Amino acid sequence: MVSIDPSQVSQVTTPAPTTNKLYLAAWRWHFYAGLYVIPFLTMLALTGLVMLWISVLSGRDGEWIKVVPNGEPMAVSTLSQAAVDAVEGGTLVQYIAPRAADLAAIFRVDAGDDAIMVALNPYSAEVLTEMSRRAGWYDFANDIHGTFLLGVTGDRMIEIAASLTMVLIASGLYLWWPRNEKGLRVLVPNIAARGRSLWKTLHATIGAWISIVLVLFLVSGLSWAGIWGQKLVQAWNTFPAEKWGAPLSDVTHASMNHSATKEVPWVLERAPMPASGSGAGATGLADGVPVTLDSVVAFARQIGFAERFQLNVPKGESGVWTISRDSMSNDSAHPASDRTVHIDQYTGKILADVKFADYSVYGKGMAVGIALHEGDMGWWNIALNTLFCLSVIFVSISGGVMWWLRRPAKAGRIAAPPMPRDMPLWQGAMLVGLAVSLAFPMAGLTLLAVLALDVLVISRIPALRRVLS
Repeated sequence: MVSIDPSQVSQVTTPAPTTNKLYLAAWRWHFYAGLYVIPFLTMLALTGLVMLWISVLSGRDGEWIKVVPNGEPMAVSTLSQAAVDAVEGGTLVQYIAPRAADLAAIFRVDAGDDAIMVALNPYSAEVLTEMSRRAGWYDFANDIHGTFLLGVTGDRMIEIAASLTMVLIASGLYLWWPRNEKGLRVLVPNIAARGRSLWKTLHATIGAWISIVLVLFLVSGLSWAGIWGQKLVQAWNTFPAEKWGAPLSDVTHASMNHSATKEVPWVLERAPMPASGSGAGATGLADGVPVTLDSVVAFARQIGFAERFQLNVPKGESGVWTISRDSMSNDSAHPASDRTVHIDQYTGKILADVKFADYSVYGKGMAVGIALHEGDMGWWNIALNTLFCLSVIFVSISGGVMWWLRRPAKAGRIAAPPMPRDMPLWQGAMLVGLAVSLAFPMAGLTLLAVLALDVLVISRIPALRRVLS
């Protein structure tokens, strides 16, 4: 067991008393936040890696299946019929156009409660594979990533962890910040160190390097969360569907999502869908052209949907054709090319045409942030995300290792950093805590719950107080 070197203790206590107390307070906050956050950060990084490389190697819907081009592709209606025939009792829901001539065409066919993704050779209509939309490894990892397989409870637990990670980052950067005239040397780990000192320098330096990316990923992830995301920022930034000038249906764009997998642009998810049948809308398909799967696909190509895009077929009497390309669905490496077009199923008129330029500032940030988050922006993005996830895992593990090396043998307690007495500038610390609580409600509720637990329970039970000290 490694004990604390007296010489190291003297070095820790050499700063001015105020600085030392602030350092100890930040260390204590960092420690307790890490106790809760580390398991979740590790899980998010591992599942993020799984989803990243599944999307790179095979695609979440099998869209990377190779075919040999042979003349011109068959009509989409012919391919769709082959896909529907392959699934007993199936109904066509979605067509995903291949992003290159040597890739399979993908159709989503629903049969009861099951969503089946069918990949076909676009030159022969041969069914290459069928897979359940709910049973793939991508979706399994995504469900863990988003809800820990615990539904709303899991979503709230992860939102708390993400919110407390902001506290972890702020306190960690304060602990890492150069002191004693170290200057820029803190940007490079001291690999000559040994034991806990080596773990500490690697933990602090790597943590500082990844902090900016981690904040960006946390914000984009929290923007989907049930409280901070759906109740606050998403509600404020949802695209105002009323400006389309077309009648609105009772369902939102989120109806095009499947299970926990997000497929709709964040800024549109809560916006109502337009409704067919009113005669409203701008000029779309030419007069006299029947509104069919083939004509809508041809129109999509005509108005600029090149390579991969998605086409959702109308649902019900008021449903619309929806042509979309967005970063949320890995359709393109360029978030600024996001576009969603709704077409009246009876008249072929354009009921809505939403481009990236129409998004709010935060909506644009989310389009770029999600593309970065998912590794959609090229091989540099894939490499960055892989290195980032591995770094998060290392920082999480190294934090646990440092705690284990520091704690006294047979202590019978978690050995948290000591609470400084007569904490200076405590009002500032309270303001920081209040700011975090207002910005991230779940973090605030958690801090209040912990404070109440400490005052009402832990402080009244000496044995419990010792274990948690």
